[in-house]
Amino acid sequence: MSGIFDTRIEYLKGVGPQKAELLNKELNIFTYGDILQHYPFRYEDRTKFFKIRDLNEELENVQVMARIKTVELIGTGGKKRLVAQVFDETGEMEMTWFKGIQWVVKKLPVGAAFIFFGKPAQYGRKWSMAHPEMEPITAANEKRNTFQPVYSTTEKLRAKFLDSKGISRILEVLVPLVFPQIPETLSPEILHQYQLIGKQEAIRQIHFPTSPELLHRARKRLKFEEFFYLQLRLLMMKVTRTEKSRGQILSNTDLLTDFYKNHIPFDLTNAQKRVIREIYGDMKSSRQMNRLVQGDVGSGKTMVAFISMLIAISSGAQACLMAPTEILANQHYEGLKGYAQMMGLKIALLTGSVKKSARKIIHEELLNGELKILIGTHALLEDVVQFQNLGLAIVDEQHRFGVAQRAKLWAKNEEFIPHVLVMTATPIPRTLAMTLYGDLDVSVIDEMPAGRKPIQTVHRYDKDRLKVFGFINEEIKKGRQVYIVYPLIEESEKLDLKNLMDGYESIARAFPQYHLSIVHGGMKAEDKDFEMQRFVKGETHIMVATTVIEVGVNVPNASVMVIENAERFGLSQLHQLRGRVGRGAEQSYCVLMSKYELSKDSRIRLETMVRTNDGFEIADVDLRLRGPGDLMGTQQSGITDLLIADLSKDAPLLTLARDAAQQLVINDPELTQPDNAAILRQVKQQKKTAVNWSRIS
Repeated sequence: MSGIFDTRIEYLKGVGPQKAELLNKELNIFTYGDILQHYPFRYEDRTKFFKIRDLNEELENVQVMARIKTVELIGTGGKKRLVAQVFDETGEMEMTWFKGIQWVVKKLPVGAAFIFFGKPAQYGRKWSMAHPEMEPITAANEKRNTFQPVYSTTEKLRAKFLDSKGISRILEVLVPLVFPQIPETLSPEILHQYQLIGKQEAIRQIHFPTSPELLHRARKRLKFEEFFYLQLRLLMMKVTRTEKSRGQILSNTDLLTDFYKNHIPFDLTNAQKRVIREIYGDMKSSRQMNRLVQGDVGSGKTMVAFISMLIAISSGAQACLMAPTEILANQHYEGLKGYAQMMGLKIALLTGSVKKSARKIIHEELLNGELKILIGTHALLEDVVQFQNLGLAIVDEQHRFGVAQRAKLWAKNEEFIPHVLVMTATPIPRTLAMTLYGDLDVSVIDEMPAGRKPIQTVHRYDKDRLKVFGFINEEIKKGRQVYIVYPLIEESEKLDLKNLMDGYESIARAFPQYHLSIVHGGMKAEDKDFEMQRFVKGETHIMVATTVIEVGVNVPNASVMVIENAERFGLSQLHQLRGRVGRGAEQSYCVLMSKYELSKDSRIRLETMVRTNDGFEIADVDLRLRGPGDLMGTQQSGITDLLIADLSKDAPLLTLARDAAQQLVINDPELTQPDNAAILRQVKQQKKTAVNWSRIS
C-alpha cells in the first residue's frame, strides 16, 4: 500500500505528534498503511444481552442491561472498593471497582439504566462483575448488534487513552477516508476461483464486521493473500535461482556402482533409494541443487549423504559436511571414515580442537585435490579453508547455522556455486517447510531401516519410581545400557545442576552394583568426551546427563531412555532424546517421568509421545502448541512474521495459496498478462521492503 497509505499517522485527525510517537515506539505503527494492517486479534460479541438469572461461570465477557439500585464505598485505605447494586426484571447483581473510584462514582446516579460489559463471577449465590465497561442506554446502543474488535495495545498506550477502544476510534476515522483508494491486490481469476471477497470490503469487515459470516470471509481473504504473496516470493526466487545459478554437472556414477556392488553393508530402504534418485537428478541437471532432506533420527540420512558425496567425487569434485557441534562432527567423521577408506578416498576432520600442524596438512591437501571429503564444524567457514573444486556442500541440522554463515560456504567455489544438501532430523511440519523452505526442493526419508523395532514409550509418575528402577535393573542384567536425562533450563543452572547431582546420588544409591557416567554442560569438553567414551565402550552402565546428549551420541547397546521432569521439555526435544535409543537390534524403551499435576499442554505433549513415533505427526502437534516462531528459533522468524495468518491453524489455506501461486508462476512467470497487473504492482511494492531470503538454504 503506497500513496495515501504512506501518510504519517500524526496527520490523521485525533492523533497528533504525541500519540503518533507512542504508536511508533510501542507498536511500530508509523503510517496510515501500518495502522490499517494492525488487525484485531479477537472480537467481542456485542450482539447479545444477557438477563441476570441466565448468567453462568462458563461465559466469557457478556452484556447486561440493568438499573442502579444503590452505590456505596466499602473498606478503608488500600482495601477501599466501590460497589453498585444493580437489577433487571430477573434478579440483582453487584458491580465492583477497586481503581479510579473517584472518577467512576460521579457517573453512577441511582435509578439510571446502563449497559454493563465484563466477565461474570459468582460469590455464594450472588453474581458480580469487576471493573465492567459501562455506558448509558440509548436508542442506538439498545438495538446494537456488533462484533467489537479487540486490538493489541500496551500499558504506555493505555495511559494515553490508546486502549483497544482508542485504536478502534482512530480506525473509525481512517477507514472511510481511505476506503475508495484501497487497491485490489489479487487477479479477478483468483478472486473467482477461490471465492474471495474484494480487498476493500475485507479491510472494512475486518475492523468493523457487520455479521459473523462477513467477518469470516474477510479473515479468509486477508490470510489467503498473506500466504499467497509469501509463497509467490519464494517460488519466484526459486525460478530466478534455478535460471541464474548454474550448477556443476556431476553425473559420473562409477564409484557409486562399485560401492553398491562390493561394499554397501546393508540394503537401502525404498525411501533412501527415492531420495538418492532425486539428488542425482539435481546434480546432473546443470542447475545448482538446493535440496532439504528430512528424516527422523536413525532413518539413514548419513548414508544418503555419503552416496551423494560419491557421485560428486566420481565426477571430479570434492565434498564437505558441516555439523553444528564437535560431538556431531566427530560422529559423522567416525561413521563415514570406514566407508571412505573402503573406497580408497581420503577423508579428514576439521574442528576447533584440531592442532595447527594437522590443519596445515588439511589445507594443502584440500587445495591440491588429494583430500576428497572434509567433515567439520564452523571451522570449515574460515577463509584459509580453500578447496580445489568444492562440488557438494552438506549442512546438518541447518537451523543451527545463521543465513550469513551458510552463505560463506557457497562462496568456496568461484566458478560454480556448490550443490547444496541440507539435512535435518528435526521433522518440520509440511506447512512450515513450505514457508521456511519454499524455495528448496524437499525430500523426505519416511521409512526406517529393516530390523528396527519401534521404541516403546510409557509415561510414569514419581510414585512409580521403584517399579522403573526395577525395570532398569532387569535391562542392565540383559547386558543393556541406560540413559537418565535431567532438564536443563538456562535461567536456573544452579538449581538444575543440583537436580542433576541429587539425581546422580539417588541413582548411585539405588544401583551400587553398576558403574555410572555423568555429563552436563558445565564440564570441560575433554571431560565430557572422556565420560561419553566410557559409556560408548560399555565401561559404564548408566549415563546420567542433561540434554547435552540430545544430538550426537550413537550407542547401539543403549536400550532405555528415562527422561526426568519430562513435562519441562518441548515435544521436539523429547522426540530427539528418544531417538538416542533404538540404535541396535534390541527392543528399546523410553520412560517419561513426571509429577502428577500437569498443565493441559504438558499432558498433550506426553500423550503424543506415548501414542506415536512419527516425527512429522509430533512436529504438527508441536507447531499447534508452540507456534512457528518458537519452533525455528529467532533467526528464521522473519519468514513467519505474519500479520493475520497462522501457520499452525491455517494449513489448508496455505496449501490453496501455494497452489494458486504455483499455477500463476507456470502460466505467467513474468506477470505480463493484463489480468495480473494488480499482482505485478504488489510484487514490485513488496520488493522495496522485503528482506532478501533467497539464500535461506
